[in-house]
Amino acid sequence: MISPFEERYRTEMNEVFEEKSRLGKWMEVELALAKAHAALGNIPKDAPEKIAKGMEKVSVGRVHEIEEEIHHDLMAMVKALSEQCGDAGKYVHLGATSYDIEDTATAMMFVDAIGMLEGHLGELAKVLKKLALEHKKTVCMGRTHGQHATPTTYGLKFAIYYRELKRDMERLGEAEKRIAVGKMAGATGTMATFEGKGSKIQELVMKELKLKPAEASNQVVQRDRHAEVMCVLALTAALLEKIAKEIRNLQRSEILEVSEPFGKKQVGSSTMPQKRNPHKCERVCSLARVVRANVQVALENIPLEHERDLTNSANERIIFPESFIATDYMAKQMTSILSGLEFFPENIKRNLELTKGLIMAERLMIELVKKGMGRQEAHELVRNMAQEAFRSGRHLKEIAVAKKAVTEKEAERIFNPETYIGEAEKIVEAAVRD
Repeated sequence: MISPFEERYRTEMNEVFEEKSRLGKWMEVELALAKAHAALGNIPKDAPEKIAKGMEKVSVGRVHEIEEEIHHDLMAMVKALSEQCGDAGKYVHLGATSYDIEDTATAMMFVDAIGMLEGHLGELAKVLKKLALEHKKTVCMGRTHGQHATPTTYGLKFAIYYRELKRDMERLGEAEKRIAVGKMAGATGTMATFEGKGSKIQELVMKELKLKPAEASNQVVQRDRHAEVMCVLALTAALLEKIAKEIRNLQRSEILEVSEPFGKKQVGSSTMPQKRNPHKCERVCSLARVVRANVQVALENIPLEHERDLTNSANERIIFPESFIATDYMAKQMTSILSGLEFFPENIKRNLELTKGLIMAERLMIELVKKGMGRQEAHELVRNMAQEAFRSGRHLKEIAVAKKAVTEKEAERIFNPETYIGEAEKIVEAAVRD
C-alpha cells in the first residue's frame, strides 16, 4: 500500500474509483456507442449484444498486458474488448477518440460518487439537526477573537453547521447537473468521423448512459465542470474541519466543555498515559487540507492547450479519487464523532462565570440606556467598570452596584447569563425546519 486512501481512510467511495470500476465504465460507454451505431444502421443489429457478452470476459490483467506493449491504457481496453467479441470486435470504438470514452466514463463515476457522498452528508445532517434541537437551551460561552464575548447556546452552534451543510449539499446537487455531461465528438470536437450522424450518435449514447450531451467540446469535456465539483468538495471539507476544530478547541484541558468519543482501551500517547487527544478531529482537519490543495490543481487543468493536451491526465488520477474519498471519510468520521460527543455541563457553567460577570457588560450597557443614559456614555461607563473589574479581580456586578449604576435586585437579573441568549431558541428551531 502506497496511498493511505487504499486502506486507512478507505470507504465505500473507493469502489467508485478503483481500476475495475473505471474499466467497467469505459466498456459501458463503448457498448452505448455500439448501440447507437446499430440503431442508425451503421453496424449489424446483433453487434451490441456480442460486445456486451465480450465485456464479461475482459480482465484487468489482460488490459495491463496489452498496455505494457502499446503504452496506451484506453486503447489497451479497446483491444482487450475487441478480442472477446468475435466478428463484432471490429465495431468497438468506431468513430470515437479516447476521451470520448474516458470523459464520458468520468462523468458517470462523478455521478455515482456524488450520490454516495450525498447519502453520507444526509446522515451527518440528521445528527446535526438532532444536536441542535437537544441543545437549543444549553447556554454556553460565546467566544470571538479567542476571548469570552456573550452567552450563546450549543444548539445555535449546531444549527449554524446544519445550515452550512445544507448549502454545501445544494451546491453539490447543482454541480452534479453540470458534470453529468459526456461527449462523442471525436478528436477535435467536430464529429467528422461520424459522417453527419455525430449529433444523433452523441444524443443516443448520452441517453443510454443517463447523461446530457456537451453542447460543444474539443477533444475533452471542459475542465471548469470538474473544477466546480472539486471546489464544492473543498467547501464541504472546510465545514467539516470547522466543526472538528471547534471540538478540538473546546476539548482543551482548560476549557473541556465537550470531547470527542474516547474508548475504554484507547491510547492517547505512547509516553503520557493520561492523554485524551482529539485525534479523530485532528485527522479531519488534516484531510481537509488535502481536499483544499487539490482545488488548485483542478483549476490549473482548465486552460489546456488548443484542442487539448495531456497535462490534466496524470494528476486527475490522483485528485479526483483523493478528494472524493477524503471528503466521504471525513463526513462519516464527523457523523461518528458527533453521535458520541460528550458534554461536561459543570465545565460549561464554570466557563460562563470565569470572567466574573464581564461577559454581561453588553447587557449592563443596554440596561443603562433603557434607564435614560446615552448609548455612548453608557458604553464608556461600563468599559471603565469592566477594566476596573479585570484589574482588581472583583466581580463586575459588585462594582456596578457599588457605583450605583444599578440596584442589587437589578444586578441579579442582569448578570444571569442563562437569561441573556436573545432569540437563540427560536433561531435554532427555524434553522432546522426543512
